[in-house]
Amino acid sequence: MTGDLGDLGRQVLARQAFSKLVGIELDYLEAGRAGLSLKLRSDHLQQHGVAHGGVVATLADLGLAFAGGPLMGENAMTAEFKINYVRPGTGEALVARAEAVAHGRAQAVVRCDVFAVKDGVEKLCATAQGTIARGGGQKDA
Repeated sequence: MTGDLGDLGRQVLARQAFSKLVGIELDYLEAGRAGLSLKLRSDHLQQHGVAHGGVVATLADLGLAFAGGPLMGENAMTAEFKINYVRPGTGEALVARAEAVAHGRAQAVVRCDVFAVKDGVEKLCATAQGTIARGGGQKDA
């Protein structure tokens, strides 16, 4: 990750207390593309010993937002997303790779695949698609 966009991405992630709590790291960031990762810990797992769906969804949501956000501007946010879990997230880490499928002035449609990494082998565990919308700049009431 190089340049101003990567620096900005790291700053944004550092301001997200929840992302820091979970331990998510930004691996790369370009307009329309992003990669994030997470080293799995015992507190990320559910009762069957696999990554909790909420952890996987959080990583996917951030992938969508980081890939689409630079295309939509400073106040961009996830408007909606859908996730399909295709395999349990087991191993040492989760890796998310996201890419904008299409974008216009008001929104970007982004896809994100989340892979479980075990012994250096990546296996798809979830795929998500979402809409990142341009922010209006209004403050919360």
